[in-house]
Amino acid sequence: MLTSSAAPLDLLAARDQMAISLGWHIILACLGVGMPALTLFAEWRGLRTGDEAYLVLARRWAKAMGVLFAVGAVSGTILSFEMGILWPGLMGTYGQVIGLPFTMEGIAFFVEAIFLGIYLYAWDRLPPRRHLLAGVPIVVAGVASAFFVVSANAWMNQPRGFDLASGRVTGVDPWAAMFNPATPPETIHMILAAFMVSGYLISSVYAVGMLRGRRDRHHRLGLLIPLTFAAVLTPLQIAAGDYAARFLAGNQPAKLAALEGVYRTGSHVPLTLGGVPVGDELRYGLEVPNGLSLLVGDSPGTVITGLDRTPVADRPPVAIVHLSFDVMVGIGFALLALGAWLALVWWRRRDVPRPRWFLRAVAVSGVAACCALEAGWVTTEVGRQPWIVWGHLRTADAVNPAPGLLTGLIVVLAVYVVPTIGTVYVLRRMARTDRRTAPQEAGTPS
Repeated sequence: MLTSSAAPLDLLAARDQMAISLGWHIILACLGVGMPALTLFAEWRGLRTGDEAYLVLARRWAKAMGVLFAVGAVSGTILSFEMGILWPGLMGTYGQVIGLPFTMEGIAFFVEAIFLGIYLYAWDRLPPRRHLLAGVPIVVAGVASAFFVVSANAWMNQPRGFDLASGRVTGVDPWAAMFNPATPPETIHMILAAFMVSGYLISSVYAVGMLRGRRDRHHRLGLLIPLTFAAVLTPLQIAAGDYAARFLAGNQPAKLAALEGVYRTGSHVPLTLGGVPVGDELRYGLEVPNGLSLLVGDSPGTVITGLDRTPVADRPPVAIVHLSFDVMVGIGFALLALGAWLALVWWRRRDVPRPRWFLRAVAVSGVAACCALEAGWVTTEVGRQPWIVWGHLRTADAVNPAPGLLTGLIVVLAVYVVPTIGTVYVLRRMARTDRRTAPQEAGTPS
């Protein structure tokens, strides 16, 4: 804990700067996890079947992957600086406890960077199967990188692996810290989200192309592969979310109470769909009798700890947490319905659904998946407040007490505008150039 405190405006600026940086980077990080797997699948199918359309897709996705990796590396570096500059109370006190996952993430990043370079620049210089194998470490390192970063965040929710003696950290066990109780539910939930965001985002690009009349095989495969990938994972993600919620019931009951808008402890607690927190109650929601008690403990008699068991000063902002949680869950079930639509039509006709409404839904699914991702991250981060290390260190006690943090927020906002515009411009140029030169698309409208 720092001996002096930051001004409220500087604390808000630091939190906003961290939220913006994380919210920006997390999209690229998800694509860094999911795109390599999709690219390798397309390349593998191309080599196995001899279908050139798969190989062209793989080459295009690999180029985009290279651009997004470069931009993501920059935003990730900014985040690592912000951890030290904005939150010295956290890193100064607990850096020795959670240093291991950050170190492992750095190693995974270098492995990913090395093999991405080999994969991109050795495409026509290595035998096809060796080139395909060169992409496997990119997938492994991307997933490992996500695991290590999220395990550090899990530690902030379930801090383990240290003792405190007179306010000083002793007895550090970095492995116990990294494999804390929150690591399994958080890492599974996040890694599945990364693959889903990648699948829905990529398929949405091709859905837009098909809505504009480009119904060639290239666009059909470009939509079908990532959409199938994401649709298969969506029910698993919903199950993982249920696992995470059950974990919260036993380990962070205040966060679960904020998620579900439960103010009073008791059994036979209903599951409320929607609703708006007003005062100390949740209004205007649709209640499913005994629903929450059944979901958490498989029995209507399961007792759910409400916010009345948490001191007011230690409660998270209920409105933000509950609404962001509802947005995440609502979008998740909408994406599940989209996947069921695809599965039903494919089962009956072995084809992509033909209605334009299906393509419109897929076109929207990419943005929707990103919104669900951001809402889920808000739920996790804001749900832990007012603690930055749950039960040990408050966010207000960890922030840099130096004045002028608002200036940093303004600078970061300005800086992020440039890579955002640049990345979108480069990807659009690459898509148009590749569309004109792709041999299998000769004669198709562009």
